Amino acid sequence: MRFPRSILAIAAPAILLPTALHAQGDTAPPQVAAPPEMSIPAEAPKPTPRTVPVVLTTSLGAVTIAVEVERAPLTAANFLRYVDEKRLDGTAFYRSFKYDDEQFGGFIQGGTQNDPKRILAPVPHEPTSQTGLSHTDGVISMAQAAPGTATGDFFIMVGDQKGFDATADTPGYAAFARVIGGMDVIRAIWNAPRSPTKGEGIMKGQMLEPQVKIVTARRAPES
Repeated sequence: MRFPRSILAIAAPAILLPTALHAQGDTAPPQVAAPPEMSIPAEAPKPTPRTVPVVLTTSLGAVTIAVEVERAPLTAANFLRYVDEKRLDGTAFYRSFKYDDEQFGGFIQGGTQNDPKRILAPVPHEPTSQTGLSHTDGVISMAQAAPGTATGDFFIMVGDQKGFDATADTPGYAAFARVIGGMDVIRAIWNAPRSPTKGEGIMKGQMLEPQVKIVTARRAPES
């Protein structure tokens, strides 16, 4: 940056002034004490968002999940209503999706299968961009035909499936819970036999035969 000559003329003597004063006397310049060190208080840890435990008792064993009632309140409340009203009792896990041999992972799908005697009104969509959740191994999300159409069917990740997360271009799926016990049961369901002919459209060849029954779905005591 170019400065006007008048500014440079004033600035130069000001820079030299302390040296000139020191040369005229033997007195040392006053010492300025260093400021006391200030300790920065550690940031208090953020409380863990509240979850509600639910046990899904299946014909292959029990699975315990943590429902995210704080981070995904609408979707969590919808699922818990199905639990509390026993609408999931006697339903089943009916689908197992697997990627090809070059990519590990997939998911299992279960719930009401749109049974009109079981389903409630659709729940508003809560994208992962809003809840902060992500479709990682063991996370549970709502099955849907389109955002805002989810009712009583859900799917559980086997391996990370972050392609289901919301992006700037897509609303994704509504994650609302995670498996905290019995992931071995989830994998057993995922590896259960599938019919080569059952299923429509993209679901053909992905339908479990026999289906894995969800005997009961019940809240568990909160810790």
